[in-house]
Amino acid sequence: MSHWPESNWSAPWEFVILGFSGWPPELRALLFALLLPLYLATLTGNLLIVGLAVVDAALHTPMYFFLGALSAVEVAYTLVLTPPMLAGFLLPPGGQAVGLSTCAAQMGLFVALGGSECLLLAAMALDRYLAICHPLYYPQLMTMGLCWCLLACCGLGGSLLALGLTTAIFQLPFCHGGLVNHVFCDLPAVLVLACGDRDLQERALLAACLLLLVLPLALILLSYTRVLAVILGVGGATGRRKAFGTVASHLTVAVLHYGCATAMYARPLRSRSLEEDKLVSLIYINLTPLLYPAIYTLRNRDVQGALWRAVGPRTPGAAHQANVT
Repeated sequence: MSHWPESNWSAPWEFVILGFSGWPPELRALLFALLLPLYLATLTGNLLIVGLAVVDAALHTPMYFFLGALSAVEVAYTLVLTPPMLAGFLLPPGGQAVGLSTCAAQMGLFVALGGSECLLLAAMALDRYLAICHPLYYPQLMTMGLCWCLLACCGLGGSLLALGLTTAIFQLPFCHGGLVNHVFCDLPAVLVLACGDRDLQERALLAACLLLLVLPLALILLSYTRVLAVILGVGGATGRRKAFGTVASHLTVAVLHYGCATAMYARPLRSRSLEEDKLVSLIYINLTPLLYPAIYTLRNRDVQGALWRAVGPRTPGAAHQANVT
């Protein structure tokens, strides 16, 4: 509770995102030089996967439909967060001023994209479960119509959650100024500036974490446990190796995403350090989205084959083989 009189509680006209403005200019310039290539590589890798999933006929399957959708979400996520963070490294000390509506939009887009990605990873686990555990019924069950329906549900779920959380936080009065100690308008960093009783908003944030992190992760782990049991029990060595590689890549991405998100948001405000959160954000904004295309392209022969067909030399035999595939 604030010691300010309640009549003085009001929303600031703008927020100032502090970022790393207190760090020495040389260190900020070094971070900019290091993170800019990662940003460009992240966009290139994810856009490449989206493009291959769209244009290569061999990848027109439910698994690569979801993979392309996941990469598209990562592209949007990177475009929302990384450019303002990079610009903040080049600004004079004192932070980066943003309007109230801009801060709310940034928070809402971050939650919507992150929530959609959580649900999308669960949809990918469902797809692999049906493909490996029920292969005879898989073509009838996982149709493209169902894929689009699942994708729409993932986007709608993330958007509704973002609308609810962002509205709940920005309905609060702010009496602790507008200095956001983060690299963007993250939920905890803005919530700590609010006055009055924040228990409702904090409980809503923790409930959202339970809904989007704990439950989907539990379903993913159960699905892949069943998938691994089936892989080890049936099929030849080549089929087991291919299926295990696919499951391993999906599990790696899920652990990276849910691990970072749980470490960041499944904690009460009283037990978190905004300075530590700010440092961790450099990982999940810059490194984690870059690892996704690296994991899928390096471990997946289908994507490697599609990439070779797209950039490799075109011969009549190769063209005929691609058309047959």
